[in-house]
Formats: sequence, structure tokens, C-alpha cells
Amino acid sequence: MKTKILLLLTAAFALFSSCIKDKTEETVKNYTEEEMAILSKTLNLPVTVDDYALQIPTYLGGGTVFADNKQATLGRVLFFDKKLSANESVSCASCHKPEAAFSDDVALSEGFEGKLTERNTLALGAFPSFNAYYGFAGGSRLFWDERAANVMEQSEQTLKNPIEMGMDLSTLYDKLMQYDYYQVLFEKAFPYEFGYQRPEDKILIALQAFVNSIGIFRSDFDKQWEREGDFKRPFSNFTDQENMGKDLFMANCASCHNLDRATATLVNVANNGLDMEYSDLGVGGLSNNQSEKGLFKVPMLRNVALTAPYMHDGRFQTLEEVVEHYSTGIKKYPTLHENLKSANGQPKNLNLSQEEKDALVAFLKTLTDKEGVMQKRYSDPFKS
Repeated sequence: MKTKILLLLTAAFALFSSCIKDKTEETVKNYTEEEMAILSKTLNLPVTVDDYALQIPTYLGGGTVFADNKQATLGRVLFFDKKLSANESVSCASCHKPEAAFSDDVALSEGFEGKLTERNTLALGAFPSFNAYYGFAGGSRLFWDERAANVMEQSEQTLKNPIEMGMDLSTLYDKLMQYDYYQVLFEKAFPYEFGYQRPEDKILIALQAFVNSIGIFRSDFDKQWEREGDFKRPFSNFTDQENMGKDLFMANCASCHNLDRATATLVNVANNGLDMEYSDLGVGGLSNNQSEKGLFKVPMLRNVALTAPYMHDGRFQTLEEVVEHYSTGIKKYPTLHENLKSANGQPKNLNLSQEEKDALVAFLKTLTDKEGVMQKRYSDPFKS
């Protein structure tokens, strides 16, 4: 009798284990064999979609930035696809290169017909969480003049821009759906139709899901901060030069360039004294407000060593040139930000010694997390 009961329990356990296994395989395989065969002809995508959620470390405030993984997967493919431009010559990644922290390595980027953009490409890989920074940080917006509220607006303007991608959005969805792999990816990302959506909104939503998944928080600076718990004290694994640079940054730069919520600033745009005359008026060029002339986006600086050249027009080729500007070159423009003024209203040049300049540059390089932007889930999925 005991033997029969044991056999029955064993059989039941085997059946239960088999069901669990089948259920597990069912939940992790996001594509059928037929779908995977279609995708694999063109794309390097895993059968289990990548996880695009961000787990923010505790020292940066903690929490999870959630993502729709299937929409982000579609967004990744779209981001690297040149079919999104009018003549299929450039993609989003042509100007937002992962190895450059999703910026470009030239002052002005080349658009779909070879014309140059009006401004330098802003880095997408400069934030602990792109979504958290642009979604919740005091109303921060996109583009150097902050004309877009979110990635959907930014993407639509870029796709339609007559210099950048020149695309007719009303025809783009139908164009993409001619390809069998996009039929699979759009079906997975948007299994239900929403009557209020334009077809092209699916493209914009997917691009937003991908870009919002970008997060950078494993630089040397971050690792030391997490280990030691207090970024205001000298880091034991930093050199004396890097610690000096950190102190200089916190004293002189962090009031505008925040590193996270612990050094938070609401300075989203500012005039940093580049010129006495501006042909590009930045925010003021849109608003026609005198008090906003020459104001431009203040970027975060993670991965800043990867994103040269610098400023809205890409005028500075090196970090050394940037530091020299703040040391000796600030101009007294009427809208110069208060943080860059002395008590008498004159520009507050830092007048750094060469040792201090070198130290500040050394610290800025500790903000680099190249591995973060070069993760597989952020890479070009197209087969060569």
C-alpha cells in the first residue's frame, strides 16, 4: 500500500513539475518558432525579450522605472533603422551613437540629404534614468530650447525635420508594415487597437519606451559613492587629483549640473556666458522674451567624457576647453545666469590654477560608464 501511494505521489509530482516547466517555457518565449524565423532573417533578437526596466540603486534614491519590454524592443529596432528617414540614409542612431553615450562625435550632425543640423546633438546617455529626469525633474523638457515635452514630441519633430530625417509620418507606418519582421514586432508591442491612436503614434510610443529605458549609474564615481555612502567626503579609491576635482565640481558646478536627486537643481536652462552676441537665441528664439535670449538646456554630465564636442553649437572640442571657458572666458551677456555672476554683477570666472583645471577634468572622467551605454539591449539589432 505504501508503495502504491509513493508511486502515485511520484507520478503526481512529475506531472506537476512538467506543468510548471511548460508554464515557465510558455512565459519566457515571447515569439513562436515561425515568428522567430521571420525575425532572425533580419534581426538579432532573443526569443525572450530583454528586460528594459531600470532598478535605480538605493544611493540614487532607489525604485524601479518600469517599461513595456515589447514596446521597448520595437523601439530599439526603430531607433537603429534608416528606413525612418525619407531616403533611408540615416537613423536615430546615426546622430545618437551608443559609443558616444547616444550623442554625436561632431559639432553638427549630418541629416538625410547631407545638410548639417543647426545644433549639437544632446546625449541621451547622461542620466541615471532618462525617464526620471525628463519625466519628473521640475518640468525639464527636451531639445536645447526645450520645445518638446517628452520623447514622443521630440521624436515626431526629429522625424519630420527637413534637415534631419525629412519623413512624412502619415505614410511611415504603412511603409514599415510592408516588412514581415515589423508585422511581428508591432503585433507583439500593440496587441490591442486604441481608437484614439494615429498609426504613427505606435512608432512614437515605441521609440519613447526605448529611450526612456536608458539609465547610467555604474561609473567609477557611482561605484565609489555607493560603497562609501557620502560623496562629500574624499573617496578612498579616488586619486588625490580626482578628489580635488570632485570638491571643485561640488563647489562650483553642481549648482547647475546635478548628478542625482541628492545634488538636485531646478536650473533646466541657462545662459552660461558663451558670447556677447547670439545668432541662435535658444529658448528666447521661440518665446521672443528678452529675459530668455541665449538660454539653452543645462545637460547632466554622466558620460561627459564620451560626448565631445560640447555646448549647443559644439564649439569646444575637449573638456579642457570647457573648463577654460568657466575659468577665464565667461561673457557678461544680459541674461547670464545668476550662478555665474559675482556680487557686483560681473562674470564670476573661476580663475583656476592649472592644477585645479587638471583635477576638474580628471573628476569629470570618473563619471564615465561606457559599459552602461554599450549594453546588448541598447545595441544595433540589425544583422550586417
